[in-house]
Amino acid sequence: MPTTQDMTSHLDPGLLDALQHQVAIFARRAEQTRLGGVGQVRNSMDRAAYLLLNRLDQEGPMGVKALAAGMGIDSSTVTRQVAPLVDTGLVKRTSHPEDGRAVVLQLSPRGQTRLEEVRSSRRELMAQVTDGWSEQERESFCTLLTRFNSALSARQSASQDPAAPTS
Repeated sequence: MPTTQDMTSHLDPGLLDALQHQVAIFARRAEQTRLGGVGQVRNSMDRAAYLLLNRLDQEGPMGVKALAAGMGIDSSTVTRQVAPLVDTGLVKRTSHPEDGRAVVLQLSPRGQTRLEEVRSSRRELMAQVTDGWSEQERESFCTLLTRFNSALSARQSASQDPAAPTS
């Protein structure tokens, strides 16, 4: 089985160093600014809430376990993060239509409105940050960042799977 050293020996170490450095800077800047949008809505919703609301909006009502699995986090983390969203009326807890004992989480109308306000603000921030970029540059960056995030997610999933091969 190839080692990590074997897999990177044919790659440009300077480029890999530059890449890891830029990713570290991006992570710091993203956390500092929280990429929270512009205007009054700026930084008004934390990352966890945004990601949970966004997933419920895109995929519809679901249980805690399904939500946690889709986000690659623990069910207890989702439960903890959803509680304030339920308390503020952004998410509704309902009974599962087929199994009344199971709980389903659903974006409320208030949550839908709030999510769209935040999305709009963040969309404006992305437009400002990428001002001067061509549409093709934005598309390429989005494609590569999506690919990068998918690779990180796959790596994280593999490291959590005890049957996964290790190097």
